[in-house]
Amino acid sequence: MRFFIEVSYDGKNFYGWQIQKNKNKSIEGILEYCLSKLLKKPINIIGAGRTDTGVHAKQMFAHFDYDNRMRKYYLIKRLNIFLPNSIYVHDIVPVKNHIHARFSAISRTYQYYLTYEKNPFFHHILWHCFYKLDLKIMNQASKILIDYNDFSSFSKKRLYNITNNKCHIYRAFWKKQQNFLCFTIEANRFLRSMVRSIIGTILDVGRQQISITEFINIIELKNNRFSSPKVPAHGLFLSKILYPKDIYIDPFHDGKNT
Repeated sequence: MRFFIEVSYDGKNFYGWQIQKNKNKSIEGILEYCLSKLLKKPINIIGAGRTDTGVHAKQMFAHFDYDNRMRKYYLIKRLNIFLPNSIYVHDIVPVKNHIHARFSAISRTYQYYLTYEKNPFFHHILWHCFYKLDLKIMNQASKILIDYNDFSSFSKKRLYNITNNKCHIYRAFWKKQQNFLCFTIEANRFLRSMVRSIIGTILDVGRQQISITEFINIIELKNNRFSSPKVPAHGLFLSKILYPKDIYIDPFHDGKNT
């Protein structure tokens, strides 16, 4: 039977979600280790995406397969005891066997937080911005993103396969909340480092280093040499992942023929 596991994590002390060669502190690696120990068999998990080093997640999903009976709430409780304080398991639910945490997702939403005020208690989750920003023109630039679907200019690597750099952005906007700014962007998928690169470029629009016309040109050039430097990872959160409503199954169902 296939299960979805929903987790949140503070990515400060991890090398991102994915297991990496010669780097043993990844969210995926720690979850696999703890699940395998508690379920007493090797467990392989597949995440909905790959957050970079230092990036956080309010909501991340992964799937794994397990055919024996499971005491769900006992397992969740034990996992949260064994896992470090920076990782929290919200739920484990059975899904149809063909459902994939990554490929079945409809959309993903990221949020980036920055502040003008230095705060020693939130310095690892808010980026301290020193620039005076024009929020109105930043939202104007953000809205332009929805009109495009090729974001090669904001990818860490130059992609030459045209099918790999297509993304559909559903919404992108800035909002002031108390003493910080929050950028929200939702799309069907994202390229590597795309969100942080977009934010860095829009911030240059907001501080009048780049005009709206130049911002459009950067997108249309499809070349990452012309985008602005990426913002730091610690202000970025994967905040929501959406799936079709019919992916779940009755927990008392035996999981066959799904």
